[in-house]
Amino acid sequence: MLHLKKTSGLTNMSNKKLLKIAKEVIKLETESLRKLQSSIGKSFEQIIKTILNCKNGKIIISGVGKSGIIGKKWSATLSSTGTPSFFLDASNASHGDMGQITSNDVIILISLSGESDELKNIIQFASRNNNIKLIGITSKKDSLLFKNADVKFLLPNVKEAGPGNFVPTSSTTVQMALGDAIAIACMRYKKFDKLDFKKFHPGGSLSVKLKTVEDLMLVGKKIPFVKEDIKMKTALHNIEKKGLGVLVIKNSLNSTTGILTDGDIKRLSNLKINYENVRIKKVMTKKPISVDKNMLAANALSIMNTKKITSLCVHKNKKKNKTIGFIHIHNILNANIT
Repeated sequence: MLHLKKTSGLTNMSNKKLLKIAKEVIKLETESLRKLQSSIGKSFEQIIKTILNCKNGKIIISGVGKSGIIGKKWSATLSSTGTPSFFLDASNASHGDMGQITSNDVIILISLSGESDELKNIIQFASRNNNIKLIGITSKKDSLLFKNADVKFLLPNVKEAGPGNFVPTSSTTVQMALGDAIAIACMRYKKFDKLDFKKFHPGGSLSVKLKTVEDLMLVGKKIPFVKEDIKMKTALHNIEKKGLGVLVIKNSLNSTTGILTDGDIKRLSNLKINYENVRIKKVMTKKPISVDKNMLAANALSIMNTKKITSLCVHKNKKKNKTIGFIHIHNILNANIT
């Protein structure tokens, strides 16, 4: 019987060697990003202006191989940050999908060599239509893509990680970073903020993180409003009826003037006085904390924890004395925000 000795697949490579390889790869890619940073200039400005000036057309991104995969990422990031775009498969473009390209569109082609056969038909198609803008992203200045692009961006020559300098690593890292820079520059120019971002991400954990106070607050008759001239015995009935442990007090002008909590009532009870006929405005806590309706719910929860309170009034447009909503800590926790 032949007995085989069990061996590890890493017997010929030490742990230190593995760590050294990882650090070398990251070092090379970091150096590549520095080269990209140095190459950002007028051509980058032209890309942003071309995209932003595309009012009546579409932003179309295409690439082949690893560049195609990155092109899909570019498209997804642009779309999620306020610049609608889609990815066009270069191979399918030559078999009918070219019909997705129309006048006034902007095409962004990503190709390290700038000579990929699959992209040639798209380049020719764009060149024949003066109303289509072609943005070429390549590392070869003498390439077909660079020569025919209306807007040209020359990627820096970088050293790929791994033996032989042929595995797409540093170059794809540079492409990815450039796409992010383009998307964020367009986003910032359009003043696309977290509330806009939330609209495009209604599902998943990201949506939870971006929920605002307005998304969770109580409104209308659910707000525990009472008038400031009622007596405490009426207030006690209302606080029990509302079931929130707090009352929001307003005056004859419907301006919020204070709140009354279970804690306030307990403190009054400890004084051992007959307070049932006292007007609520005499014992309420004045100037309650109020937050803007657009505040992230997570930030509202942080305020509650810091102030050691369980609820907040909600206002809009800096009108803190006009309560439009009410949020309790349970509203936030029930939304899985911690």
